Amino acid sequence: MIVNQQIERWLNAQQAFSESARRPFVTLSYAQSWDGSITTRAGETLGLSGNESRRLTHQLRSLHDGILVGIGTVLTDDPQLTVREWRGDNPQPIVLDSQLRMPPTARLCQRADKNCWVLTRLKDDSEFDGNAEIITLEGDSNGRVDLSEALQLLWEKGIRTLMVEGGSQVITAFLKAQLADALVLTIAPTLVGGYKGVGNLELDCKSQLPQIRPLHSQMLGEDLIMWGNLHYREPALA
Repeated sequence: MIVNQQIERWLNAQQAFSESARRPFVTLSYAQSWDGSITTRAGETLGLSGNESRRLTHQLRSLHDGILVGIGTVLTDDPQLTVREWRGDNPQPIVLDSQLRMPPTARLCQRADKNCWVLTRLKDDSEFDGNAEIITLEGDSNGRVDLSEALQLLWEKGIRTLMVEGGSQVITAFLKAQLADALVLTIAPTLVGGYKGVGNLELDCKSQLPQIRPLHSQMLGEDLIMWGNLHYREPALA
């Protein structure tokens, strides 16, 4: 479990420097194949993590105040986003859902310990028959929830550290907005040739690409775990 201890110490040290930003410290964490695929195709589930890597994911959840996924992940995987294979508290579940497609029957809406926060740009005029708090925010130029505003709101609601698990559109959006601070990546020893974890960042040259440094890596079971801080050529605009 040495890698678990290393990542926990590193993550705690990084999070301690996030107070001045007035937004949560954001950690991207997901699993992919050696060729960068997270599943065979959009809308399908493919479990890539081994048992030890899955426990690491639950450990990471316990180290964050909140955990965020997109509505696509909810509709495809129906996740619980709890700490089941590690000691610690469950993080606050949060869903990005611009079109308010959240099903009241989703497991995130049935939890007894925490109301799920659903971030949308549409006002909910109906009775939502589920354990969720509907939060309406401004949309960005693409009609999606504005991530900067969302993070400011989460800060005001007491979320100081946020883990983002996906899916691909959400991961890509955080990178494009330069709002992800750290990355913990699980690489499974397989080739999928499928749907990529990071989409088009719409950058023109190598110097503009997000950089990961210092870069750490270690085997955990059969998986390769890589982690480090994300750096951008220019700071994100508030």
